[in-house]
Amino acid sequence: MSSRVAAAGMLHRYRNNIDMDFEMDFEQSHRFADVEGCPLHWIELGDSSANPPVVLLHGLADCHRTWKGLGTSLMCDRRVLIPDLPGHGLSGHPDASYELGWYARITARWLEALHLDTVDVVGHSFGGGVAQAMLLDCPERIRRLVLVSSGGLGREIALALRLATIPGVVEWFGQPFMGPGTRIALKATDRMLSTEEIGALSAMNARSGSARAFARTVHGIIDWRGQRQSFFERASEVDRLPSIAAFWGDRDPIIPASHAQALVDCLEGVRVELFEGCGHYPHHEQPVAFLNALRDFLDEPAVPRARLRSRISPRLTASPAFAPGDTPLPPHELCFKSSRDGPQAEPRRGEDPIAQPPGLGAS
Repeated sequence: MSSRVAAAGMLHRYRNNIDMDFEMDFEQSHRFADVEGCPLHWIELGDSSANPPVVLLHGLADCHRTWKGLGTSLMCDRRVLIPDLPGHGLSGHPDASYELGWYARITARWLEALHLDTVDVVGHSFGGGVAQAMLLDCPERIRRLVLVSSGGLGREIALALRLATIPGVVEWFGQPFMGPGTRIALKATDRMLSTEEIGALSAMNARSGSARAFARTVHGIIDWRGQRQSFFERASEVDRLPSIAAFWGDRDPIIPASHAQALVDCLEGVRVELFEGCGHYPHHEQPVAFLNALRDFLDEPAVPRARLRSRISPRLTASPAFAPGDTPLPPHELCFKSSRDGPQAEPRRGEDPIAQPPGLGAS
């Protein structure tokens, strides 16, 4: 319980620019390695072995900086690793396939090179899709998996990403527009970033080779009809699933929160956390509620592993989209729903409410 209070306080100080030590920790913690010919960059924070290390995977056309506040809040009692996926951020932008399996293999080999036998993985959006693919490559390494507004669980996805699949256009002609396009996209999704953060991400996305990486990645996972990679088609191939949670904003305009229902329909034991009033970036919009929910899941002594249901609806393997008329999330699966202000979320049974410092719910 005390670790949650301490972490919330750390995040509060960071967001209010009172304690700049965390900013320094983040900016001085860069690491680089060559993985299968691809230069890979990551941020590494903390050295505590009290808990398993946690790996934070960002989404499409994003970078390590998306996890800055969360990473510096988790580092007090665990090792935190925040990679830039290949073709993103400060990692290399090789002339590669950028298929989902390639991303998963590179990430798995990186964990192997670091001698990390057991980790917790948090994947946002496309990073959630990479994490799912890692269950086929290195399931034995993943203890707990948190899918945040994750891809790979349904057809529906924003129109802008479907339009980006028009053959050749982005890869051949898009490079000059990657920086300005990032600024426009951030404003369109109401992502809550400072001018400095927007400038930093726009500069990273303007690096040579970013358009090729973006175009090939999108082509591998999306077509004009929506997402075309489905976890449900290969879930039966995973010998042993980890404990799994799905975190989602209930107003996500990019990937609808109803995709969490599809995951529950496929797997038993999935924990679902909905963040009321949040869009695609709940870790930015309600950082305290997100941090508390994440710590609850990662730090709970015993969380059952997810299990494949004996009967899976054919609609999941044929088309993973969730139909509005389907059965809603059962109460025992929907174990948390935050309020719009985050810290006032109802505690779980047997848990004492946490007194948060004033102003923590402010975005």
